[in-house]
Amino acid sequence: MTSDLHSPLSRYADNLHAEIGTEHHVASPLGAWLLLALCATTATDRADRPAAEGLAEALGTDLTSAAEVARALLDAPHPLVASATALWHRPGQGDGGSTDWRAALPATTEVGPLPDQAGLDAWAREHTLGLIEKFPLRVGPDVVLALASALATRISWADPFEIADAGALGPGSAWAGRLRRVLRSPRRGHRGAIVSTARAGDVIVHAAPAQAADGAGLVVVSVAAEPHVPPAEVLAAAYQLSAGVADGAEPPGRRSLFDLPLGDAPLWTLREERVRTRARDGREERHTAVLPCWSARSEHDLTAPALGFPAASAALATALALPVQDFEARQAAMARFGRYGFEAAAVTGMFELTSMPPEGLARTAELRFGHPYAVVAVATDQRAGDATGPWHGIPVFSGWVAEPEELPEADA
Repeated sequence: MTSDLHSPLSRYADNLHAEIGTEHHVASPLGAWLLLALCATTATDRADRPAAEGLAEALGTDLTSAAEVARALLDAPHPLVASATALWHRPGQGDGGSTDWRAALPATTEVGPLPDQAGLDAWAREHTLGLIEKFPLRVGPDVVLALASALATRISWADPFEIADAGALGPGSAWAGRLRRVLRSPRRGHRGAIVSTARAGDVIVHAAPAQAADGAGLVVVSVAAEPHVPPAEVLAAAYQLSAGVADGAEPPGRRSLFDLPLGDAPLWTLREERVRTRARDGREERHTAVLPCWSARSEHDLTAPALGFPAASAALATALALPVQDFEARQAAMARFGRYGFEAAAVTGMFELTSMPPEGLARTAELRFGHPYAVVAVATDQRAGDATGPWHGIPVFSGWVAEPEELPEADA
């Protein structure tokens, strides 16, 4: 299943990070992708072809495959990654149209009435281990439908980092003068490499594994290229290199340290020493890494066409027969990387909006039955489909009310 998702998710990450830009940020392409995948079953009809094509283009795969991947992930949650999805509608809205697609949602997807803002915020906190305190969108009277996804993790490293002086970041690092202490990878447990990539040139790679739970783990991969390489290319290289990291595979393009010159390079310092080693050819390669602690909190607008939410909105509006005039989509994300562990969370939300009527006057009439009046009881007889039975519309009882009675105490 991982191989089925990795390529389309990498492509989606390219689009998302390109829209975000080059400032310090954290995001969850997977959180946004999962929300789109929930909508995949709404766009299968011929009438939804433009929306279906736009949604499939953003997802990077056909709609059936996207829906299957989402169900597989959400209905078999990872021990170290909390996940949740929800679909809420305003009572009387969002329950029209075909219901087939709702039946195809993951079994774990919450479906129900639209919460108020406090309820949405509480949902975000509950499903992100308290790391995201507020839902990324503000609910109003024009919201008729809402979708949400949440992902969160809080892990401890299997082998914690050691501490190093910030000068170890190198004389060319601007951070070396701003920081006092940084992290150094432990002697065992973490992995490192120098890798040649097509998009970012030579990069350095560090992988820190978490303590495993129930046979499942999490590995945080850090990838750096030379400073002139655009962030989008480095992020793309990081996604490419992450493909085999879960299996402990050597990254393609890995460079032997014995093919590189000794001394300082922009991304590393290479030294040689005599050691006792069991390496077959007597040449052992070791990697250590020095990197700073970091944290980020970000919010991202997801309304750009390349991110797929305009197509998802159109598909939902048609499938549920909603009078949608507009939509909103945002993601709130955070992450923190430190000596002993890593935590991260993201909540992605989409609102379907209906147009608000113009302001005017309203009159309310309270109808007072304070003198004798007539009563007629009429039968209704709805049958299968739109057919009606013989009793439909027949007045069954009638009367004239001229002697009212007091409300019984039992009914008061």
